[in-house]
Amino acid sequence: MDDEKILDLYFARDESAIQLTAQKYGAYCRAIANGILHNREDSLECVNDTYLRAWEAIPPKRPTLFRVYLGKITRNLSLDKHRWLNAAKRGGDTVTALYGELNDCLPGVNTVEAETEAGHITQTIDASLRRMSQEMRLVFMRRYWHADSIEAIAGRYRMTEGKVKSMLFRARKKLKGDLEGEGVYV
Repeated sequence: MDDEKILDLYFARDESAIQLTAQKYGAYCRAIANGILHNREDSLECVNDTYLRAWEAIPPKRPTLFRVYLGKITRNLSLDKHRWLNAAKRGGDTVTALYGELNDCLPGVNTVEAETEAGHITQTIDASLRRMSQEMRLVFMRRYWHADSIEAIAGRYRMTEGKVKSMLFRARKKLKGDLEGEGVYV
């Protein structure tokens, strides 16, 4: 079933919309959650919470890209769960280390100015990613959106780990340069 028909079921408050969503996008959402959490039960919990969030938000919201909408919800829920599970009292935080790699090329959002410019920053990041080669963009997204390990990315695209690390370094450097070119400084 296509996304528009599934969304129509949400608007009709037909609970079969959730089952159809799970059938069509369950594996996609589980892959995102598991890439962050590395735990089947926690991942399934986040995916189920994704369906609940979608049910609560649709209507009135009607996402134009339903797959991306669900992926974003899943990712945010998974990151929240990861932060909770890995708080200082409960142990270390590996995802924080992953995003620490981006600290040198992305501005913080702790200032009023940064929050005001969030739309401009998002557009600049999107444009920067579009200018990257498809290969570099895929590697970048696998690392920083899906939270894949260097080893997993290398295996997926049949590259050496050194090449993946080099591509990520160049991508971060390019992103930082593009942001600075637009007047956004880290």
